[in-house]
Amino acid sequence: MTAHATFSFAAKTASSIALALALTFPAQAAVPAPVDQPYPGTIVLKVDATNLSQQIFRMRMTVPVKPGPMTFLYPQWLPANHGPSGPLTQLAGLKFTANGKPVAWTRDPVEVFAFHVTVPEGVTTLEAEYQFLSPLEPGQGRIVMTEEMLGLQWPSVTLYPAGYVARRITVQPSLTLPAGWQYGTALETAQRTGDEIQFKAHDLETLIDSPLFAGRHFKKFDLDPGAKVRVSLNVVADNAESLEAKPEQIAAHRAMVQQSLKLFGSHHYEHYDFLLALSDEFGGIGREHHQSSENGVKPGYFTDWARSEAGRDLLPHEFTHSWNGKFRRPAGQNVPNFNTPLQNELLWVYEGQTQYWGSILGARSGLVSQAGARDALASTAARYDNVQGRAWRPVQDTVNDPIVIARRALGWSNWQRGEDYYSEGALIWLDVDTKIRELSGEKRSLDDFARAFYGIKNGSYLPEFYTFEDVVATLNKVQKFDWAPFLRARLDGNGPGAPLDGLKRAGWKLVYTETPTDYIKAAEDRSKSADFSYSLGFAVRADGGVSNVQWDGIGFRAGLAANTTIVAVNNKVFKPEVLKAAVKAAKGTTAPIELLVKKGNTLRTIALDYHGGLRYPRLERIPGTPDRLEAIYKALK
Repeated sequence: MTAHATFSFAAKTASSIALALALTFPAQAAVPAPVDQPYPGTIVLKVDATNLSQQIFRMRMTVPVKPGPMTFLYPQWLPANHGPSGPLTQLAGLKFTANGKPVAWTRDPVEVFAFHVTVPEGVTTLEAEYQFLSPLEPGQGRIVMTEEMLGLQWPSVTLYPAGYVARRITVQPSLTLPAGWQYGTALETAQRTGDEIQFKAHDLETLIDSPLFAGRHFKKFDLDPGAKVRVSLNVVADNAESLEAKPEQIAAHRAMVQQSLKLFGSHHYEHYDFLLALSDEFGGIGREHHQSSENGVKPGYFTDWARSEAGRDLLPHEFTHSWNGKFRRPAGQNVPNFNTPLQNELLWVYEGQTQYWGSILGARSGLVSQAGARDALASTAARYDNVQGRAWRPVQDTVNDPIVIARRALGWSNWQRGEDYYSEGALIWLDVDTKIRELSGEKRSLDDFARAFYGIKNGSYLPEFYTFEDVVATLNKVQKFDWAPFLRARLDGNGPGAPLDGLKRAGWKLVYTETPTDYIKAAEDRSKSADFSYSLGFAVRADGGVSNVQWDGIGFRAGLAANTTIVAVNNKVFKPEVLKAAVKAAKGTTAPIELLVKKGNTLRTIALDYHGGLRYPRLERIPGTPDRLEAIYKALK
């Protein structure tokens, strides 16, 4: 090789290496990092929510600015969603103007929730106009506007300047409602002129965390009469009849508030507003906020009280979050703005312990009977005792599911798992509670942890952040024990079976009988399905659609999947009661249950070789043991 050729080869090689190295570095977003400094001036945000027929929110925003480059952010990591779920696809019509002239914007190619503008010289105020095209049908997202009600989540309608910590940005919001509508929110109202409500100026963090429900049919209930710190239940409904709550029903909600205050020994809100929607059209929801919560259920919450017990732990769950998740927050949730990723490693405390307290406060207040609470616990224990995904995936890893799965539907949830830190987390906290009671000779319990951990700084609503070590240290103050390995074994282990030591220590065991509990009957009624999870290994809707197939269960081995429809059972047209009768008849025999199933355009017959009869979970007392569940569910004095 000549010297020239050698030089040429070396130069090309060096160039290739340089290019390869250049390509290994990720693209960088041109978004200013948040700095803890006040934004200069107050942003004015006006929301028009009067277009019910097309379900469109229209916004106008006025922003004090200085000439030069500027970036606006649309909230991506939403409080209580635990993931990057900001509804960016529904932001539309974005226009900026200054002194009546258009100002061009460009989207950041890396951080697509960011929009760059250059403010012209001489401009001190920038105007923005845009719309939030709320979902028209459930396939597009949760329905938040109907002809009778709406839910305003401020992250959906808000842009904010990059480069600042959220709590240092001041916003003056206002909202125009349909004529005559009433509303509930934790925000303070400055004045109402006709149907336009102007709220007091708030920092952006408080605004984003303060949703609003409004409706044509509205009623407010005082849940803590005479108290200096107000707690209100703001109810919107499809019709006036659904608002008719009986005195004893409101009394149970008031008892729930009192039991919560006795449990935690503190409050961390200026006032608290439950927002409750009773609707067949408005999307169901349970979402926590520091001084309020969004709750969406079916219309019969009050008027069909006897059949709604299974869902009445929702409000105590969300109320608990004012202490756990909003006042005391995991350290990984300490982020400067709504476009900084959250870390979810402690969601088994944030959500798991809240799930535990929600069920207990429901029982202590009488919102849920003790029998109903036990039946709900039996269903939870059975579900997680049969989650086959525990064989490969620990519950600790499920804290990533709000990001990994983003609450999309799963084809094989029994194997894949999904946000199991809620209910399996609650089983772990039952284990902790009963262990404390056992070790202390019934003198102490998880109630003592609640007061020690959440009862600090009474009246303060500035967040206090915690780590795993803080949780362990407080447990040790309540009851000396080696709590760190105790918790880690349950969080990082793989089974088999659910963590049911706490249930046994409480004096109860999980059994299966041929008769469903009232809790299961109500659940089947709500979902319009029949649950054969612990017999045939699947559930089935009233139309024959198969769901919740248990991995490696009877149905799975026969080839069933969740995109299959049962057409007939033993040559009889499918109905849930026909399949139940076939399971009963097959008990103790040798003949299989034959199903004619349809998948796509193909029909085929499959045989289920099952002869164990119907099986439904319930709890049964262990003779000769203390009934700690009764003590746990007993109202505090």
